[in-house]
Parts: sequence; structure tokens; C-alpha cells
Amino acid sequence: MKRHMSTLISSLTLFLLAVSAVYAGAEPGDDTEALKQRIEQLEGELADVREKLAEAEAQNAMQASVSEEPVVQPVHRPVKIGGALGINYAYGDYASGSRRNEDVGDVDLDIFRLNADLDSDGLIGRVEYRWYDTYSMMHTAWLGYESDRYGTVKAGIVRVPFGPGPYGVSTSWYFDQHFYIGLSDDMDLGIRWTKSYGDLAVDLAYYFQDEGEWDGESRDSSRYAYDLVTWDEHADAEGDVTYGAGENGFEEDGQLNLRMIYSTERFGDLGTSFQYGWLKGKNVDDSGADHFAVSAHAENSFGDFTLLSQLSYYEFDITDDTPWGTGDLIPMGAYDFAWLVASEGWIPAVSLRYHGIDTSGIPWIDSVMPFLEWSTILKDRSDFNDSTLWSLGALMYWGNLYIYAELGISDGSIFVGSEGDNYNNIYDGVGDVGANGNDRWNKRFNINARYYFNLFQ
Repeated sequence: MKRHMSTLISSLTLFLLAVSAVYAGAEPGDDTEALKQRIEQLEGELADVREKLAEAEAQNAMQASVSEEPVVQPVHRPVKIGGALGINYAYGDYASGSRRNEDVGDVDLDIFRLNADLDSDGLIGRVEYRWYDTYSMMHTAWLGYESDRYGTVKAGIVRVPFGPGPYGVSTSWYFDQHFYIGLSDDMDLGIRWTKSYGDLAVDLAYYFQDEGEWDGESRDSSRYAYDLVTWDEHADAEGDVTYGAGENGFEEDGQLNLRMIYSTERFGDLGTSFQYGWLKGKNVDDSGADHFAVSAHAENSFGDFTLLSQLSYYEFDITDDTPWGTGDLIPMGAYDFAWLVASEGWIPAVSLRYHGIDTSGIPWIDSVMPFLEWSTILKDRSDFNDSTLWSLGALMYWGNLYIYAELGISDGSIFVGSEGDNYNNIYDGVGDVGANGNDRWNKRFNINARYYFNLFQ
């Protein structure tokens, strides 16, 4: 059909050229009658061409309506509902009596979660609730609006912008040490605005408080993200555990965040993050109590490798007259458990990922990404031992199934091992990211498998 159309168009073009030639060649004194006859002949030929062209177009339209399949437009659903179910295997250095002290380790039901997402004409939102073995919590709950002109605004329990990405530098199931100080993947109640200006991405946020206490056995630590919490236990002068008459500790009472990330062709993504907030005390003097953190971070690619790096400084400025005996430690909690962390320090962290493994010949794996991560807390107080975490592993996925398999080695992480002297001493032991009086390397091999499902989308 395209060939017929081309022929007709060529004929019409030749006809127009012929008419032009007739008029161009006419001179005064030529045979007028002959010229009129020639014009009539050409007009007849033009009528024939027009008729054939109309027939060809009609035939082409009919053929297209028969042969072409109708275009099916995808259905956009404004609300999507899904979730995840996870199990966990762990084996490592755990004290006598622990389930993980057995020769073969142990398997636990790790998590069950449900989430709902909203996306309708610029109106966006997300709600996510998580259940664990003996506790549960709201992870995310926000509504927002996104616009190309004005950026994106989210209000509710929303992630705090700090570090190179939502999870800091980390790919690991353990995260890096920023997470345990509340400086990565932290969820708080507030308002966050995000906008890009060319290669510069800006996040500005204000948080009224943390995400709150949910359902669990602890006094104030049934929450997903690490926050300052109140508790009813402390250590006496000898470091032994004693119990107070009521809640002791601090809570977040307003917080400002600013993050800027600039994307470059040569040096990757370069960014900086700032955080400042006020603290409210419970059974402890909170006059002038505040906290501050600043970070420089980058994400660089080299062939099939991605390197994420971050250096942060943080400080919780509180009184020395505390129920636990010092202002150099402050209670933080999450996952239904609280302990003391160092009030001031530096946190360097790096994560190296490799994306070059070809899995096309393996039918049960879509992708494998090995990684190596290191982070440490360098505490301001000289008699506090540093807290270091190494993680070597791989993230694999197949369809909706994601698997973390990794070895964690740490001197100062509550989630890696529990062996050593005075491990259960609050001042010296459980506060691995505090004084880290245990000062012993522990290891843990961990496999975490999660299946993500969609109920309605």
C-alpha cells in the first residue's frame, strides 16, 4: 500500500510540474486554442489522480483497521496494597543459654509487614506497619503532594534526610554504625520538602518529635528507628544495674534537617547533611539540652563498582547530673530494647558494591550484588572503646524474593555476638555503642530472606 501511495504522489508532482512548464513556456502570440486544450487535458488527468488517491487512502484506512491490534492502555490504580514476609537464620558468637549458641544456629520468623501506597494526580502517600516476634510498630505514615514546579512535600511519619541515601551508605542487613546512633533510616513525625534544581537536590525538613512508642514489652523502645528514649534502669557507681523509681532519659523536642546532594559527571554524587534539634528531659535537667550532627558523603561509580562513603560528627549536649551517672552517655532505643550510647563522636563509613556478575545462566537468580562495608564510632571520651562493624556479604533477588547472606564481625554492635566479660552490664557491656567495655570481637553469619507481595495494585 505504501508503494501505491508513493506512485500516486509522484504522478501528482509530475502533473504540477507540467502545468508549471506550460505556463512558463507560454509566450504572446502562441496558439491560444491549443493552449486551452492542453490545460483541459491536464485538468482531466489531475481529476483522475485525485480519485485514485482518495481510493488508496480509503483502502489503506480499512486495511489498518483490520490488521492493527488495538492499543491497550495500562490501568493506573491510585492505591496499591502489599507487604512482606521474612525469615532469618543466624549463627555466631553468643553467650551460653542463647538460642544462637547451638552448633547449627537458629531460624526465626523475622518480620511481617503490610503497606499501602497512594498516587493520584500529584497526591501521594504511604502507610507501613510492621510486626515482629513480641513487638510491632508503625514504620511509615505520611501524605504528600508532588509537583514539577514546586517539588515534593510529605507530612507525617517520614524518613529524615541525612546521608547519601535512605539507608546511609549501607546495603547490609546490619546497616552501618550511623543507624545505631539514629543517623540513617530514621523515621520521625514532621514535614519534609524535596526539590531538584538542575543537578542539585535539596531536602529541607522540620520534625516535631520522634515516631512514638508502639506495641512491645519495653517502656519506650517499641519503635523501628533509633531515637532517644526514657527508661527505668541505670548503672550505679560500680557499673551494676539498678532500677529507678520512674522514667529517666530524653526525648526529641523539635528538629531541623537540611541535605544537599550535587550530581557531577566526573566525581559522582557529592553531598552534605545538617541536623539540629532540642531535647526534653524526664527526671533529668534539660535546660540547654540539644543535639547536632553534620556529615559529608559521596557516591561514586567505577565501572561495575559503586563506592559510598560518609564521615559524620554528632553530639548530644546534656547535663552530667543524670541518673546513669554521666553526660557522656545517653539512652537510645529501638526494636523493643534500650541501651546507652556515647554522647559525642565521629562516624566514618564506607560501602563497596559490585554489579558485574552475570546471572543469565542461572534460572533461579535474577541478580547478585556482593558488598563489603566498614564503619566505626570514634568516641570523644578517651576511655570509651571504639565500636567497629565489618560486613561481607551479598544481596540476591529472584522475582519478589530478596536474600541477604553475610558475615558480620564487630567489636561494639549489639546485633553481632554476645560473648565477653560483663556483657550484660549496662555501662560496660550492652552499651556497645556506648562505653564498649566488653571490647571484644564477635562474629555472626546471617541469612535473611524476604518475600514481597502485592494484594492490590
